[in-house]
Amino acid sequence: MWTRIAVAQPGVAVVVLNYHRFLDTRECLSSVFASADPSVRVILLDLGSSSDQLASLQGTHPRLQVVPLSENRGYAGNNNIGVRLALDQGADWVLLLNEDTRIDPRCMAELMAAVEARPNAGVVGPLVCHYDSPAVIQSSGGRLDARWRSFHLSQDEPDRGQLTEVRQVDWVAGCAMQMRRGLIERIGLLDERFFNYWEETEFCLRARRNGWEILNAPRAKVWHKGGRAGRPVDPSVGYYMTRNRFLFLARHRAPLSAWITAWAETLRTLAAMTARPNSPATAAHRAAVTQGIRDFLRQRGGPMPLARR
Repeated sequence: MWTRIAVAQPGVAVVVLNYHRFLDTRECLSSVFASADPSVRVILLDLGSSSDQLASLQGTHPRLQVVPLSENRGYAGNNNIGVRLALDQGADWVLLLNEDTRIDPRCMAELMAAVEARPNAGVVGPLVCHYDSPAVIQSSGGRLDARWRSFHLSQDEPDRGQLTEVRQVDWVAGCAMQMRRGLIERIGLLDERFFNYWEETEFCLRARRNGWEILNAPRAKVWHKGGRAGRPVDPSVGYYMTRNRFLFLARHRAPLSAWITAWAETLRTLAAMTARPNSPATAAHRAAVTQGIRDFLRQRGGPMPLARR
């Protein structure tokens, strides 16, 4: 439980996690400070920046609170450090932002407007668009289908202003996710076993099962550099997406149909990799997915063995 201390309204803290992406972080922070009310606390969780880089950021943004991290605990573990700090400092809402995002000047105001008259709103996320195609939607929230497959709503649709109303979704993209203090006090933090990927989906499902609403506020807008199809993918992504999908199903006691679908899709992926020419890249991805299966069966969470991320 966290003790509330006096803090200026609206009681919002922004947590930005930087992992060796100084230029992206600088752009992200500039967009936050350009849009945030002076009472908003901005916390930078930093891994790997030089003292000169941090001094440059703090010189540009004197209100920035920098928290150097000594180890990489993944999206979940690293952000939990920032969430705890924000709650200790009295925040009523915590907005998690990836360092490779840029937010619209009205983003934070629109997020708060979306939850103002909704006491059961626990999580709210903006409309996320592709950074390199700013008029194309990346995510307007997410859904879990009947077989517990997870997907982004409106993905790769042109943004013609067709989405205007706040609506309930199953989960929101972790690159920009705002969480209510009361929700965190009720259900806890992000599950650090997941390390990277599926943690926001798991958190949102946990929230919904405790009676909270998960909202997408499309008038709030963020541009995200990640998540674009066709870009090279590190083998670790396959590891986390495989292992964590099964951890997610296990934690929430998914029905048999979800397990059958997950195993069928995973084994089909492995079969397709095996049928390809045995290049080093294909071998690395196949090994990562196989390791993800093994580690789920061993109930092993946390970072991928011998991985950098």
